[in-house]
Amino acid sequence: MESADAIAGIDTAANNIAAALIPRTVTFPRAAKRRPPESVAATRSETLLGSVGAMATIFTKIINGEIPGRFVYQDDEIVAFLTIEPMTQGHTLVVPRAEVDGWQNLEPAVFGRVMEVSQLIGKAVCTAFDAERAGVIIAGLEVPHLHVHVFPARDLADFGFANVDRSPSAESLDEAQSKIKAALAQLR
Repeated sequence: MESADAIAGIDTAANNIAAALIPRTVTFPRAAKRRPPESVAATRSETLLGSVGAMATIFTKIINGEIPGRFVYQDDEIVAFLTIEPMTQGHTLVVPRAEVDGWQNLEPAVFGRVMEVSQLIGKAVCTAFDAERAGVIIAGLEVPHLHVHVFPARDLADFGFANVDRSPSAESLDEAQSKIKAALAQLR
């Protein structure tokens, strides 16, 4: 019996350590429907991990200007910037300003805006890089902040995260940013 108690104590200690080290995500309890409307909205939109005690994601730091980013689009809810590990030149991340881990946790109207901007970026990367199609992926495994990968796609091999360019030149990224911004200006 003592060994079972010791194991339970170790499990409890390990869970406490993990809880302190692993960033927490926002969960939406079913009971939220019983709250007043403004509380429900606050619960669902209070998605900044910083508001629940964890550090901001790298994307929030880019959005806030704490880390440099090559932005191609910005509005009050959504931003789009180049990834530093592109699958193809012009690979852009479309990200809501609100820090939401999973796309299924995002308010439908905001998700609609994310996809609307993704479509616009898709048109721009096709124009900028002379591609017939743009690929779209919501993977969500690398950073706990919703982001949509939008990139020029010529064949299925372009959809491989294993094939990313891990060290693109600054010139290549700057060129991609300029081309996408120019294409967006033509589309508007």
